[in-house]
Amino acid sequence: MGPLISKARQERVLEYLRIGADEGATVADDAGVPDLPAPLDGGYFVRPTVLTNVANEMRVAQEEIFGPVLVAVPFTDEDDAVAKANDSRYALGAAVWTKEVARSHRVASEVSAGICWVNDHHRIEPSMPWGGTGASGVGKECGVESFDDFSHQKVVVVRAASEGFDWYGEAGVSRLN
Repeated sequence: MGPLISKARQERVLEYLRIGADEGATVADDAGVPDLPAPLDGGYFVRPTVLTNVANEMRVAQEEIFGPVLVAVPFTDEDDAVAKANDSRYALGAAVWTKEVARSHRVASEVSAGICWVNDHHRIEPSMPWGGTGASGVGKECGVESFDDFSHQKVVVVRAASEGFDWYGEAGVSRLN
């Protein structure tokens, strides 16, 4: 597990751990910044942390933490799991973990997310489009789909004829004057 990108990001992830605890989530006892030897002690590390006893309404379940934090929200059945997964304005990525192939396809198709992994997480390669839906970003990176998102097509039509054109059927009226 590598370091986070900056001190500010490290502090933001640690703040989410505090927010989760304040809202009633259980935060693992060893959460926080690890005590690492040099030269790693200068990196912005946060221990991988699991938050349990999380209600879907909590900020840690509703906001993108972008750190090594797993937020475990209990569910009663498949429909409840899909409803909770889709009850967020963010939808970058999702993962379905199951031994049932039919269930994996069913749930993956029902979850609103830019990408959905089955029995895996965050495995991408350059030909796969990457990007979220909802408030998790605009457009796609990677894949041929990114060409559409990173370009703007514009059509310009020029009539080269010198004589006027009676577009509206008003005989003898030139529209090029």
